Amino acid sequence: MFISFMLKAALISLSGVLSPGPITALTVSKGTEHPLSGFYISIGHSIVELPLMILIMVGLDKYLQINWVRIVIGILGGLFLLKIGVGLLRNIFAAQIEQNNLNYTPIQSGVILTITNPYFLIWWATIGAMLINGAYQFGLIGVVLFMLIHLGCDFLWYIFLSTLTFKGGQFFGQRLQQILFAVCGLFLLFFSGKFIYEAINIFF
Repeated sequence: MFISFMLKAALISLSGVLSPGPITALTVSKGTEHPLSGFYISIGHSIVELPLMILIMVGLDKYLQINWVRIVIGILGGLFLLKIGVGLLRNIFAAQIEQNNLNYTPIQSGVILTITNPYFLIWWATIGAMLINGAYQFGLIGVVLFMLIHLGCDFLWYIFLSTLTFKGGQFFGQRLQQILFAVCGLFLLFFSGKFIYEAINIFF
């Protein structure tokens, strides 16, 4: 039963990590600069996620479902994604593409994108809370192992993405970087509008 639960937790965690989202887009764009950008973004993501998992154990999940909390997170997240998306699109035709123009390090970006992603918080308030409760049935070792499995999925996927992007950028050069910046920029603008639109719908 213990092993089957952990396998189920790993598969559910992977399904969440593999779903396209703002962190995926940013990992791809920053991967053109350094192959380990995904590692540093995962550190930033974990800085938020690990304490959140602990807080959910003591009942935080119900507060993440309060409407005004979801509205604030959605609007702030949308505005932040708008800023990053516009920054990426502005850099497309730069003579020398420099990701430092985005003003945020990969770790900082991982932290901010995680905090301001309403889907991430809702996932943890529902599916994540269910998994933590299930892991808690096996005691502290069950919870710790679940946390390690979930965080491990994050690190492996984002490192893979940034390494793949970096290798592709080395092979294809600046043209690939421009294409990736355009795609990721538009992708972030889409999520920006989606976050803000859904937050306004909650309000009305």
